[in-house]
Amino acid sequence: MRFPAAGPPGEYPPAFPAALEPALCFKNFSFRYRAQTEPTLRDINLSVPRGEKVLILGPSGSGKSTLAYCLNGLIPHAFKGSAEGSLAVLGEDPFKLGIFALSKKVGTLLQDTDGQFVGLSAGEDIAFSAENDRMDPEEMRRRVPEAARLTGMEAYLAQSPKDLSGGQKQRVSLAGLLMDQVEILLFDEPLASLDPAAGKEAVELIHRLHGETGKTIIIVEHRLEDVLHRPLDRIVVMDEGRIIADLPPAELLASDILIKTGIREPLYLRALRSAGIPVTAASEPESAGTVRFEPRLLAAWAGGLEAEEAAPREGPPVLEAEGLCFSYPEAPVPALENLSFAIRRGESLSLVGRNGAGKSTLAKLICGFIRPGAGRLLLEGRDLGGLSIKERADFIGYVMQNPNQMISLPLVYDETALGLRSRGLPEGEIREKVHETLKVCGLYPFRGWPVNALSYGQKKRLTIAAILVLGPSLLILDEPTAGQDFRHYTEFMEFLRRLNREGGQTLLMITHDMHLMLEYSDRALVLAPAAEGGPGRFLAGGSPASILSDEALTRAAALKRTSLYDLAVRAGLEPRAFAEGFIRRDRSRREGARP
Repeated sequence: MRFPAAGPPGEYPPAFPAALEPALCFKNFSFRYRAQTEPTLRDINLSVPRGEKVLILGPSGSGKSTLAYCLNGLIPHAFKGSAEGSLAVLGEDPFKLGIFALSKKVGTLLQDTDGQFVGLSAGEDIAFSAENDRMDPEEMRRRVPEAARLTGMEAYLAQSPKDLSGGQKQRVSLAGLLMDQVEILLFDEPLASLDPAAGKEAVELIHRLHGETGKTIIIVEHRLEDVLHRPLDRIVVMDEGRIIADLPPAELLASDILIKTGIREPLYLRALRSAGIPVTAASEPESAGTVRFEPRLLAAWAGGLEAEEAAPREGPPVLEAEGLCFSYPEAPVPALENLSFAIRRGESLSLVGRNGAGKSTLAKLICGFIRPGAGRLLLEGRDLGGLSIKERADFIGYVMQNPNQMISLPLVYDETALGLRSRGLPEGEIREKVHETLKVCGLYPFRGWPVNALSYGQKKRLTIAAILVLGPSLLILDEPTAGQDFRHYTEFMEFLRRLNREGGQTLLMITHDMHLMLEYSDRALVLAPAAEGGPGRFLAGGSPASILSDEALTRAAALKRTSLYDLAVRAGLEPRAFAEGFIRRDRSRREGARP
């Protein structure tokens, strides 16, 4: 079906009429999954008026996903259990509505947008629900472009979903929800798979939609500082199945609730508090651009920070790329073109850049999953061109985002020993190597456990142990902290830091997380398209703070300068020196506080 251009703004239905009933209302609500003995949600009392924009925040296991499932009908229709108390969505009991009827009231944007596509083009996907509802074709042709206009996708209606970026896919899915004229939009970790620039655009899009349509917006997200890029009405904090705070952003940020709950507070607030500068609700702490503080106090404190750049690693190169090129079949431009760089032994590097810049393609080339069209890769001086995937695995370890996609055996010991057994080593030597590696990874007490009994973070450590036991020269980690709350993020990254600092393991981390890049990398490699839609190319390599202080580079690579940069500019400080000094001081303080 072909769609005409969208009409002028304002054709989409305005905000829904005000009503006495709130958009959602929990009263003394508890929920227990069928397979559990204890409730996941306990005594929830929460009312959200229509038209509000609310963030649901909390560590992993706090119950925020279960709360969302109660709103969109996955509970009780997909996940069974028992509930107590009452819940009303737009004045109706969602437990008595079918999931289809509830989907016309609450539209959910999933974290995995690929799992939400059904059409062969963006326009067909947006129109899907309208076709199911047997909407008049003329009405559909009018409404699809208007929904696309609201999400900024009116120029992409003929595009195949596979040709869209992660942020564009998200916008198409959102336009499809708008076709149903749902009153509540529920966003499940909308920033999880987006590069920093696309994440910023997603927050701006949600804010604009809220202003133009008046819909009730519920956001479930870990990345507090990123969501605060645009105003929120309230932030609801959950922990251990209970609501422990329901406050305007300024009041929450001025309190110690985030720290006590194990949620990462914004970097600029941590810097101000470290400098002894009080943060109150009246100081407008919602962003680094609005927070009120005395610049001379921050400058005086910053004068004592060690700002010198860490000395680069002097070891020999572990991996070298020389003129690397790769093109996917039928793709209009190369994925990588004339890429050259070197990684030294013992370095901890972040590989960063916008979605589609070629980061995953580069990892596949290194591991041998695909072969370069030109150029070569050298591992410790040896050309990798003639080595198979199996032969490369003796020297290069690749850790995927999801540990469940890598684990194949039921017991921790057997999973760790699998690679050594495939090499035919004697069982006594295997046992010695496995036990030593499990001790390094903090998993030795669980060596006899079933894998299913491990937490998500422990499973990630297990996947590393299964590779580390083989003695790789280079460990590649794809989004090592994706989907983890701040406590688990910190535990896992400190584990990787010990492997790097104490064990000398060379790390290459593919990440969108600028905080990870800033705090846990010696150096960063930046990839970006040569031009919009052009081939991936090497833009820069250097200290993370220097890269994130370069405005032209951050724009070209779709990175996001940290709030430390904005704070430094406001205080008249040199941003790179301030960021590096603060990160070093903050790490020393936390390491000194450990028992």
